Amino acid sequence: MVWLRRSLVLLLLLAVAGGIALWRYTQLVLPRTDGTLTLPGLRAELRIERDANGIPTIRAGGVEDAMFGLGFVHAQDRLWQLETHRRIASGRLAEAFGSAAVSSDKFLRALGVRRAADAQWGQVKGESRAALVAYTAGINAYLAKEMRARPPEFMLLGVTPEEWDPADSMAWIIMMAYDLGANWANELLRMRLAMKLPLARINELMPPYPGDAPPETADYTNLLRDWKVAEGIGEERLAALQEIAPRSGIEGIGSNNWAVHGSRTDSGLPLLANDPHLKLTSPALWYFARIEAPGFKVAGATMPGLPGVVLGQNERVAWGFTNTSPDVQDLYLERIKPDDPTQYQTPEGWAPFETASEVIKVRGADDVTMTVRRTRHGPVISDADRVGDGLTGPPAQPAYAIAMRWTALDPDPSTLDASLVFNRAKSVGEFIRASSDYATPMQNMVIADRDGRIGFVAAGRVPLRKPDHDLRGLVPAPGWDVRYDWAGFLDPRQTPREIDPKRGWIATANQRIHPRDYPHYLTSEWAPPYRQQRIEQLLEARPRHSIASMEAMQADVQSLATRRLLPFLDRATSDHTLAAAARAQLTGFDGTMAADKAAPLIFWAWVRQLTRGVFADEIGAELFERTFGGRTFRDALENTLEQGDGWWCDDKTTAQIETCAQQCDIALTRALDELAARFGNDVSKWRWGDAHVARSEHRPFSKVKPLARWFELRAPVGGDTYTVNVSRVALRPDSTTGELYLDEHGPSFRAIYDLADPSKSRFMHSSGQSGIVFSPHYRNFVDRWRDVQYVPVWAGAAMQILVLQPAK
Repeated sequence: MVWLRRSLVLLLLLAVAGGIALWRYTQLVLPRTDGTLTLPGLRAELRIERDANGIPTIRAGGVEDAMFGLGFVHAQDRLWQLETHRRIASGRLAEAFGSAAVSSDKFLRALGVRRAADAQWGQVKGESRAALVAYTAGINAYLAKEMRARPPEFMLLGVTPEEWDPADSMAWIIMMAYDLGANWANELLRMRLAMKLPLARINELMPPYPGDAPPETADYTNLLRDWKVAEGIGEERLAALQEIAPRSGIEGIGSNNWAVHGSRTDSGLPLLANDPHLKLTSPALWYFARIEAPGFKVAGATMPGLPGVVLGQNERVAWGFTNTSPDVQDLYLERIKPDDPTQYQTPEGWAPFETASEVIKVRGADDVTMTVRRTRHGPVISDADRVGDGLTGPPAQPAYAIAMRWTALDPDPSTLDASLVFNRAKSVGEFIRASSDYATPMQNMVIADRDGRIGFVAAGRVPLRKPDHDLRGLVPAPGWDVRYDWAGFLDPRQTPREIDPKRGWIATANQRIHPRDYPHYLTSEWAPPYRQQRIEQLLEARPRHSIASMEAMQADVQSLATRRLLPFLDRATSDHTLAAAARAQLTGFDGTMAADKAAPLIFWAWVRQLTRGVFADEIGAELFERTFGGRTFRDALENTLEQGDGWWCDDKTTAQIETCAQQCDIALTRALDELAARFGNDVSKWRWGDAHVARSEHRPFSKVKPLARWFELRAPVGGDTYTVNVSRVALRPDSTTGELYLDEHGPSFRAIYDLADPSKSRFMHSSGQSGIVFSPHYRNFVDRWRDVQYVPVWAGAAMQILVLQPAK
C-alpha cells in the first residue's frame, strides 16, 4: 500500500502544481494596468487611466501618441480579436482553424480584400498616415515589450501573434463594408430564383419597398435563359458560392439613430441616440475609450484594428450611424472564350484575365493553392467555388465566371481620412462637409452640436448606372455589354441630407431615407419601415424629451410587424390538444415581445411554420432552407396573406388545393408540435426568453461544446427583428446546437448623448471591455446590456493608472 500512498501524494502534488501554474498564468495573461512602462515609438509620456468598468482614458501630449495609446490598450485587452480581424480579412483562418475554414479563406482570397487594402494603404497620406502608423506602433510595442503570456485562444490553438501592419487596418475597414453590404448575395439569389420562377413571382417573393412598384427591369428570367446560364451554372454551384462566403447584410441587421432638437428637449439643447445592430460577438465588436490630447478630446466606441473613435462625442459634437444599405456591388457574368479559358469577352473583344496565385496554409493539412482572376470589373469571386473551376460548364471548359464591381475595393483610403476629421469636428456643418470625403460603407449619419443644431447626411460613394441599364443591379449583368458598366459616381454633395427640420427631430432606421421624387438611385432594398414607424410614434408621443425618454425608446419591444400579422393568427384554428392553452396565452397579446411571456414564442413559431408552408414548395426545399437563414420573407408573407394569393398558399407537393386560411391553421398545429417537443406540454411555462437567447459568438470556441460555455456569452432577451430594441430572430437551426430563434444580431452597443451636459451622456456594449476570459471585465456588461442600462461616456474615476514613457 506504500506505493499507492506515494502515488496519491504525487498526484496531489501534481494537481497543486498545476493549479498554481494555472493561477499564475491567469495573472500573467491579464494586462498590466498600474505602474510605469518604457516603450519605443512614443514621443512623450502618456497616461492610461482605467475606471471601474475597465474603460481607459488615454491622456497624451499629441494626437499621434494618443493613437499609440489606443493601439496599446486594444492589444492589451483584445489581442485575440485583433488576430481574428487580421486573419478574416486576409483569408488566413485555415492557418489557425484547419480545413473547415478553407472555403471562407478561398472566397476572401478571390475577393482580394487584402490586395485592395495594400493598394489603399499605399495612398494614405498626411494626418491619417501618421495616426495609423502610431496606432500600429502601439499594438506592436505591446507585443514586443509587454505581453507576458499569450491569451488562452493562442495557447489552445498553438498560434503566435504576429506584428500588426497598417494594411491590416485598411483591410478591416473593407470587411466592415462587406458586413454591411448585401446586394451581391441578393443578385445571386435572384439568379437562382430565375431558374425556378417567372419575374412577377420573384418580385412578389422579394417585393419592393411598401407603396412602391417593382423596379422596371428587363425580364431577366428570359435573358438568363437566352444566355443558357441555367444549363451551364447549375444550382449546386450557385449554392456552393453563397454558402462558402462569409455572411453579409443579413436581413434584420440594421441600426437606429435619432436626434432631438433643443426645442423639444427638457434642457433646450439636443439629445442624440444611436444603437448599431450588428453580429453579437464575444468580446463585442466595440471597445470603449476616451482619448485626450491638446485640441483633441473624444470618447465613444472604438473598433479594435482602427485608430480613433468610430461613434461617439467630442467637446462640441455627437454623432451616430445607421446603414444606408446602398447598392454599391454589381455582379457580372463574364463569358469565357470557348477555345481559350485564359480570356473573357469584353465590348472590344477577347481580353486576358489578370491572374495571381494564392497559397492557403491549412492547420494539420497540406497547403491549398488557388489561382485568382480579375476582369475589367473586378475580382472573379467564382474562383472560390468549391465544386470546380469557374462557375459554369464542366470544370475543364467553364462557360462563364462571375466578377464583382464594388466601391470598397477601389484604391481610395478616404474613409479613414474622413473618420479622423469627424473626431474633431466642431459643428454639424463641419461634420457634413467632411462627410463628402467618406467612401464606404455608406452610412446614415445623424449629428448634433452644442450650438443646438441637428443634422443628417447619407455619406458614401454611390455608383451611377446608365439610363439604358435595364437590370438595375438586381441580377448579374452581362460583362460583355458596355451599357451595364458604371458611369462614374454621384457627386457626394447630392446624397440625401437634412438640417434642423421643423418637426424638431431626425431619425433613421434603415428605411428609405429620401422622398419618392429623389432623382438618384441609391438602392431598391430598404429595410421594412417598422422600426422607423415605431421611433416616430415615440418621438411624437411627447412634446419634450429627456435622457429617460431616450432610454425608454431604446428599451421598447413593441413590434408593429407582429401586430400586422396578428389578425391572421387570431383567426387560425387547430385541433391540437394544446390549442386552447395557447389561445389563452395569446389573449390580449398586442405585439409586445416580452421575454417572460409565451405569446411571442407562439407567434414566431407559427410565422416560421407558415412561411415554410407558403413558400418552400415553389422555391424548392433546399433553396428555401439555405435562404431562410438570411431572409425571413416577412414582407412577402404579409402581402400574400393580405391578398389571399392562392398560388403561393397552395402546397404544390399535395393533391389538395390549400388556401391561405388553411395554411394558417396547419402552421399553428405544426408550431404547437414543435414547441411542445422542446418546452413540454405546460404552455403557461413557455417563455420567449427561453428560446430567444442573445448569443455572442466566440471565434472559434462557440463551435467547440466543452469550450463554448466558457467563452461565448448568453442572455435571454425580448424583442424581435422589427422592434426598436431589436433582437433578430434566427429561423434556421443553428449549425452547432440546432437551436431555433436565437438572437445573434442586435444592438451591439447603445449610446445616448446629451449636448447640454456631456457628463450625462451614457453608453453600453454587449460584452465587457476585456477579451480575456479570465478578466472580470470579460462579461460584466452582459446583464446591464440586456436590461438596457448604461455606464457614463465621460465620467469615471481613475481606479488604475498606467504611465507609458518613451524609450530614450
